Amino acid sequence: MSILKGKVAVVTGAGSGIGRAFALELARRGARLALSDIGEQGLEETRRLCGDAQVRTYRLDVSDRHAFLAHAEDVKRDFGAAHLVINNAGATLVGTIEHLTLDEMEWLLDVNLWGVIYGTKAFLPTMLSQKHGWIVNISSVFGLVGYPAQGAYNISKFGVRGLTECLWSELEGTGVNAVCVHPGGIRTNIEKSGRRSANAGKAEEGFAALADKLLKSPPEVVARDVLNGIERGKRRIITGKFSSTLYWLSRFVPNRYPRLLRMIG
Repeated sequence: MSILKGKVAVVTGAGSGIGRAFALELARRGARLALSDIGEQGLEETRRLCGDAQVRTYRLDVSDRHAFLAHAEDVKRDFGAAHLVINNAGATLVGTIEHLTLDEMEWLLDVNLWGVIYGTKAFLPTMLSQKHGWIVNISSVFGLVGYPAQGAYNISKFGVRGLTECLWSELEGTGVNAVCVHPGGIRTNIEKSGRRSANAGKAEEGFAALADKLLKSPPEVVARDVLNGIERGKRRIITGKFSSTLYWLSRFVPNRYPRLLRMIG
């Protein structure tokens, strides 16, 4: 029996991709689900796919601080607890640091970094009062290595990693666990639905072509790997195509990996 059976699981970005995969796998394991997304149509489809699981859905823009804090109160009202929070909602923005505008970078950081900060802050008090829970923050393999034409995305995902690793120490002995996830090469619609800098040029075109080759692993792999990792007590989870390769590159050749990245793909 899964340790997640009967637990209240909060998943952002649940309307598609990895978020939907989390919802379906959690439903299979018997969790009660509080699912959110900025797109209500996809969210409703996820609810339908969850079958007989206990599900409530919420429209949420994770970049809105006040909306996220209110969301935590809504979940507490509707379920009485929150045992697992998966800060999954995210966006992508292709652009070099040179080409990106400050407004473009701010938009991406509002979603990918501040959204995770808000989710952590919104639900942490409940978990600490329960003395039990998991905060799962979705970073990326681009939170392990810096990659060209992914400047703002790198900043956001390294930030998520820093936040989560800080929590490892701060939450010691509280019963609350922080988990950092580094997916790589996951086949979702994030690349197609993401943005490209208005100043994009050849560097951005090169990354887009490479992305088509790299995005191969299905999102269901991430959901299973993460939930299995949680049940085994892991606090860093590496999953998806090239994820292990990039992790070890960042560990063993931290100053020289950029030239080796050209060999991947």
